[in-house]
Amino acid sequence: MSTRVNRIFSSRNCINFSPSFTNKARNFKTTSLHSLSPPDHLFCRTFSASATFSRAQVPVRTKIKGTAPTMASEYKTLKGQDFDRAAFESLLRRKVFLWQSFEPYGAVKGLFDYGPPLENLEAGVIDLWRDHFIRTEKMLALKCTMLTPYDVLKASGHVDKFADYMCKDPKTGEILRSDHLIKDVIETRLKGDKEARGEKVEETEEDPKKKKKQAKAAKTAVKLDDSVKQEYEHLLATLDDCTGDDMGALIKKHDIRNPTSGNEVEPPVSVNLMFQTQIGATGKEPAFLRPETAQGQFLSFQKLLEYCDSQLPMASASIGCSFRNELSPRSGLLRVREFLMAEVEHFVDPESGKKHSKFASVRDVKLPLLGRQTQNAGGSTPTTMTIGEAVDTKLVDNETLGYFLVRIMLFMQKIGIDMNKLRFRQHMANEMAHYAADCWDCELLNSYGWIECVGCADRSAYDLSVHEKATGTFLKVREPLKEPKKVEEWQANLDKKKSGPKLKKDGAKVEAALKNLSQEMKEKCSISMEKDGKVEIPVPDMEAGKVELDKDIVSFAKETRMETMREYTPNVIEPSFGIGRILYSLMEHVYWTREGDAARSVMSFKPTIAPIKVLVVPLQKDARFGPLLQELEQRLDDDAITFKVDQSGVSIGKRYARNDELGIPFGITIDYESLEGKGFTLRDRDTTKQVRSSVDDILEAVVKMCKGKESWDDVSKRLPAFESQESKEE
Repeated sequence: MSTRVNRIFSSRNCINFSPSFTNKARNFKTTSLHSLSPPDHLFCRTFSASATFSRAQVPVRTKIKGTAPTMASEYKTLKGQDFDRAAFESLLRRKVFLWQSFEPYGAVKGLFDYGPPLENLEAGVIDLWRDHFIRTEKMLALKCTMLTPYDVLKASGHVDKFADYMCKDPKTGEILRSDHLIKDVIETRLKGDKEARGEKVEETEEDPKKKKKQAKAAKTAVKLDDSVKQEYEHLLATLDDCTGDDMGALIKKHDIRNPTSGNEVEPPVSVNLMFQTQIGATGKEPAFLRPETAQGQFLSFQKLLEYCDSQLPMASASIGCSFRNELSPRSGLLRVREFLMAEVEHFVDPESGKKHSKFASVRDVKLPLLGRQTQNAGGSTPTTMTIGEAVDTKLVDNETLGYFLVRIMLFMQKIGIDMNKLRFRQHMANEMAHYAADCWDCELLNSYGWIECVGCADRSAYDLSVHEKATGTFLKVREPLKEPKKVEEWQANLDKKKSGPKLKKDGAKVEAALKNLSQEMKEKCSISMEKDGKVEIPVPDMEAGKVELDKDIVSFAKETRMETMREYTPNVIEPSFGIGRILYSLMEHVYWTREGDAARSVMSFKPTIAPIKVLVVPLQKDARFGPLLQELEQRLDDDAITFKVDQSGVSIGKRYARNDELGIPFGITIDYESLEGKGFTLRDRDTTKQVRSSVDDILEAVVKMCKGKESWDDVSKRLPAFESQESKEE
């Protein structure tokens, strides 16, 4: 087959860093994945904290949430057929959408290379995202470095909390992610119970290695007591909310063992999931590949504020790769070690009520909302309501959060997501960080279940506050008050001349600690000083963690001053998009097969984002078509329409069919009537209908449809229909 594509598809960049253990890196409170080999060096200590940290806690900790359809036949294609994942994945491989990286060397789990179709699809989705959010919402686009110093991620909480729980088989050294281990074993037992009861067990396409493990674990079908079966089903439904201790108790209670070896496993421990590296050759500057793009945006806040003339609300946006040293990569693009994110940080005055100036324009838009109360009652069916009603009833905390939920849904609609396979799920109380006001996930249903693809969180003032505290950098907004106001507040006054000889190098630390004391604490210190003549102050940065000061060194007094400026830390509303998960779900949503021929697959990408917009098909190999082909190629290039030419010798119907698998929405055919000046035919991928007209009419229609300004229905009404060669062959 001879084909041409009129653009060069960029390759995905790979970055390779050699990890280095420095003093700071050695002092992690969680295990690093770089210590997983040999197995004896794996575990540092167990954790009692939650096994999973939501997007509101440590932003990029997304998880696969919800349950898959109970049977493979319950998940349908775009046209309502049973979804065949094996056939779908075969198409992705055959048409070079993606493959595992470094295949000649045995491939690497959790790393994927995108071929021309998927790379170009991603570019189309990102272009639309830029237009939908950055251009339309007047956001400030940023590009921040992927290398992040240790201190930044220590302050943000990632060093301590960006972790998963895992178990070790002490006899084989095999490492197993705790929640996956429990889920796989319990699902295998439930499957065995079905077989023992004589019920039909739907086979789903699985990782061959996982299938092999399950086969070893369940050599015979065992019928479970009804109460045990019910307990197992409840366990699977609530597994995402389990802490490390909870999972350890479940493993012990249900005698969950390594499916491969049958050995008992050690209790779950927390493992840090960031990729370590170093900046410079000395190894004195430990760093990580960023686990999210957000921290660069937060630390650029003051520069962005200056750029906006200190006016809020203000939003920044960043698109780029993030990294996660996944313990157990699985489910294709849904759980990987390198992934593209698109994140927005919308900064707003907390005293504004977090209202949004454009909320009225979306107030009547309806969304499928699965609230916390419904989930607590055991429900999983979302309630469809207007965002206005959701905000008025406080189901959604504020207008700005609600506005972005609508914008997220409209973006999904634009790229072609099936709206019947989309819902917004509110985070449960135990998923929320203490500082988060509210958090919703946009979940998309695919053959793996309901998958979190976008997190939208009200993060309050947490991020700016922790970075200001860690660095001493001013990360607030100053604005003049309309009228000066009298303020009474407690002040701590340190006598630097007298304190210097006693505090020495710790003087600055003590001064900062005094400044950071709350008004309540300063008042208590004043009472203690008056009573005892001394006071003990917490100083976290000192080795002792505290210092005792007497009344000769420090005094506390209530002072009155006139305030003309207001200082405040903005709150942040943060929509965060996992592009890889969205792309995979989109590909499943647009996949279907022709009626009566399951071998003829179609990817119904919208023309606005399709990897290639037009297939150019000369009817036969004939030199006389050459000049017309060259003219058509030039015109398509001039209109910036991506196209592919297929001049192979197979029938035109087969050429259409194999390019339908690439999702090319339109086909232009050059035939013998074209040589007589009768124009070209234009074919629609989904209906296979064709129209015939002049090159100007055809190209005008293509350009309008690719820009979303016309549909095929519009075009077919104004251009003459044509009985296609394809239909004659059929």
